[in-house]
Amino acid sequence: MHRGKQSGQCRVFGVAHTSGNTYTEPMELRHLRYFAAVAAHGSFSRAANELYLTQPALSRQVKSLEDEIGVALIVRGQNAISLTAAGEAFFEEAKDILARVDVAVRRIKTRPHGEKLRIGYVHSLTAGLMPRVVERFRSYNEDVFIELSDLTTDAMCEKATAGQIDIAILPKSLEARLKAFQWVELQRLAPVLVVSNRNPLAKVKKVHPGKLRDRMLFSLGADKYPEYVPRLKAILKPFGVKPRLYDQTSEDIAALFIAMEANAGMAVLTEGILPMLPANLAVRRFSPGLAPLLIAAATPALRPNPHAETFLKLLLEEIKKSSKRTPLT
Repeated sequence: MHRGKQSGQCRVFGVAHTSGNTYTEPMELRHLRYFAAVAAHGSFSRAANELYLTQPALSRQVKSLEDEIGVALIVRGQNAISLTAAGEAFFEEAKDILARVDVAVRRIKTRPHGEKLRIGYVHSLTAGLMPRVVERFRSYNEDVFIELSDLTTDAMCEKATAGQIDIAILPKSLEARLKAFQWVELQRLAPVLVVSNRNPLAKVKKVHPGKLRDRMLFSLGADKYPEYVPRLKAILKPFGVKPRLYDQTSEDIAALFIAMEANAGMAVLTEGILPMLPANLAVRRFSPGLAPLLIAAATPALRPNPHAETFLKLLLEEIKKSSKRTPLT
């Protein structure tokens, strides 16, 4: 089968949903690219090498696609894979979609007019906000193309330093990594306990931080979220708690949700996670509360994008509106 080099980075916006007790990610273009690569190579390992992913991560993303559409696409063998009849048909459709997307991306990138505003953000810290802000911004600036990148904090710092992002929305605790940037405080997010409905702590309304002293916690991986564990230790230290973490860490929020669901586990995240929470996980506030996470926007101190100020003004307005909605009790 012919393999063409994929160009551009596109995202299909969807609404995360649950089906029974299984969290299903919204279908995105990357899922089609992942599936097409596996189908073209006839192997998860070869496709993973091409995509610069681990084999388990790639397998999980393809399984998420199958769960989303409700049809088995791949028959997994010991050393190779084969496509089901539905998989063969879907592969042809996927190739056609990806080819058309690549053409559209090339046209947008080469168009002579219009400006671009590149924004990096962490989805779990801005869930529910970005679509509204983008819609309002476009109503004022139709000729400005917005490039959104849902990134880990580590990847965002690297891209911002390389001049590939105009606005980076991330924890202000990473300020030292972006020294040539100016910062605007956006909001303070309270830490919360995200817990499986099967966990005993899901039965209480509020959790004292000391309750975590002898309990195991799931966490985000240090390679992509290097600030997560140090901050967790810092906010629990005043309560005499040294967090006990599973050796298994998650490379993204979706994987973290799956681990908690499968093991009736729990993790400390922030209230920004609420809009994307699966039905079989619950959120409990801490009492007394833990130190909030300060979220800020970083823009280059020299030659900032002229549209960044307008976008941040709209973002702050949406955050203010969001804070007036019914809070978590």
